[in-house]
Amino acid sequence: MNEKTRKWLKRAAINLLKIGISAGLIAYLFIQARNNEAFDQLRDQPKQWGLLVTAWLCVLAGLSTTIVRWFFLVRALELPFRLRDAFRLGFLGYLLNFVSLGSVGGDLFKAVFIAHEQPGRRAEAVATVVVDRMIGLYAMFLVATAAVLINGLWSAPDEGIRLVARATLLGAVVGAVGIIVLLIPGFTSGALSEALTGLPKVGPTIGRLIWAVRMYRRRMGTLVMAVLLSFVVHTFTTTGIFLIARGLPGDHPSYGQHFLVVPLSMVASALPLPLMALGAFEAAIDYMYSHIPSAVVIPAGQGFVVAIGYRIITLINATVGAVYWAISRRQVAELMHEAEENTPELSGA
Repeated sequence: MNEKTRKWLKRAAINLLKIGISAGLIAYLFIQARNNEAFDQLRDQPKQWGLLVTAWLCVLAGLSTTIVRWFFLVRALELPFRLRDAFRLGFLGYLLNFVSLGSVGGDLFKAVFIAHEQPGRRAEAVATVVVDRMIGLYAMFLVATAAVLINGLWSAPDEGIRLVARATLLGAVVGAVGIIVLLIPGFTSGALSEALTGLPKVGPTIGRLIWAVRMYRRRMGTLVMAVLLSFVVHTFTTTGIFLIARGLPGDHPSYGQHFLVVPLSMVASALPLPLMALGAFEAAIDYMYSHIPSAVVIPAGQGFVVAIGYRIITLINATVGAVYWAISRRQVAELMHEAEENTPELSGA
């Protein structure tokens, strides 16, 4: 058995394991919802289609805002880039996050595309995607932290909610410390950075990344704008999921509580599972729905129904990426192949 075959078999086994985990979680949540009659309510009781359409528009607005945020971060590193290209790549990347089972996800595809257009600046291209993801993630923690503090959930009666709330506060503090360290000039220009750039093989790539951090540090206005846009993203997404809950039959947490439920459930989407962490995201929302302190009793399974509604909306939005893919299939295929070939290098960057 040659090396290429071994790699293919290893990747296939990992993908099958991921699919099995997602399928198992979805099956368990489906049984729970069925036992608690959540699906019976969904089938028999009226839906408010106006709210559901508005929810779709909110989720689409949130996705579009993430693309605009990434566009500003790319331009901050002085990479030639047009807003229409950002939307094209953003929606293509969003589609790939759904359909890709291999090593090429949406973020990697976007980085490869920019690197392909800018030879010799691959590390900077990867840096835009990494910084974009990290800013979005940290803003998510800040939104959840605000919800924890406002609702006093660090001392919630449910142990699971209490643990999640305290972990959220810890994550926000750790993130703040990390940001402060990165913004210290000595960290990117002192002896430590020189030692890192002197490492064999990976040194030049680390050096380019450090240069990218310096570029962003001198563009604090862009970083502040990216954080503010992240708050807009989370507001749109949270509002969209709340409107889904309102539009479907059954009880649900309040609008304010959704600012804790949604960001923390979105963290589960970072897990390396297919279809944007299918199963993990649904399980997180279902748990939060049925355990968060609320004026009404929300049965297990109701959060799963709302999460499925959100999944359907995201799939509708992903069709925009499918249109872009149909228009430029050959170029997308070539870049995906390039991404597959350069995954270790790009990941190391």
